[in-house]
Amino acid sequence: MTDNSQYQLEDLLYLMARLREPEGGCPWDLQQDFASIVPHTLEEAYEVADAIEREDFAHLPSELGDLLFQVVYYSQFGVEQQLFDFSTVVHSITEKLVRRHPHVFPDGQLRGRVQAAHINSAQVKERWEEIKQQERAELAEPEQQVSVLADIPLGLPALSRALKIQKRASSAGFDWQSLPPVLAKVDEELQEVREAIASGEVAAISEELGDLLFATVNVARHLNINPESALRAANSKFSERLQHVEQQAHAQGVALDECSEAQLDALWNLAKQALSQP
Repeated sequence: MTDNSQYQLEDLLYLMARLREPEGGCPWDLQQDFASIVPHTLEEAYEVADAIEREDFAHLPSELGDLLFQVVYYSQFGVEQQLFDFSTVVHSITEKLVRRHPHVFPDGQLRGRVQAAHINSAQVKERWEEIKQQERAELAEPEQQVSVLADIPLGLPALSRALKIQKRASSAGFDWQSLPPVLAKVDEELQEVREAIASGEVAAISEELGDLLFATVNVARHLNINPESALRAANSKFSERLQHVEQQAHAQGVALDECSEAQLDALWNLAKQALSQP
């Protein structure tokens, strides 16, 4: 790289190869494999999401770079094990996206003819799911019925996986058509939680709580609200208010665990009032 230029993708690929060199590479990087990097990939993805939610666009390029490096890492493992390389990854995603956007690439070619897409976003989504279902069928064994839930990763966070399962079920026609029965289901599940608590059976309580959470995700989906984002926002709001409560308690010379329930309620209400001010 010259003084007046920026590093390019090939520089990052070269850097990764150097880190994995048996002689002169990084001892930590040399110990890694596909499985050991997965937790880092998940963490980097969440850091990208966090930067976007906080609108921290000054640091977003750095976070995106960290996430891109994860792809480069896996690609290096692929090269070393003669499985695939970075160009294979690029080809695979480009080919798939061209195939899934026939309204943009009508002749199936990336640089083919261009035509106006007379289709709205809802139709795009419907066509996208149809194409994905076709792809699943092509990958299945002959004569095997392909479930609409096929290929939903088990490793997804439970909240995100619940949303994906519900969306797939809806695409197959298994869904309520209006919000009232969805809300009624939440009421039903909440009552079943109460009954399970009364029974004192831990397994039953856990099962019913899971059903209640699943039903709540369904409400969010019907309202076109991402439940993961909603819960992340609720986490942030609670954390901010609790920190305010801690500060006020400290100013009064008391610890939270020394406060009565009435004192905590008063501090909490003060925090809500203070943090709701424009």
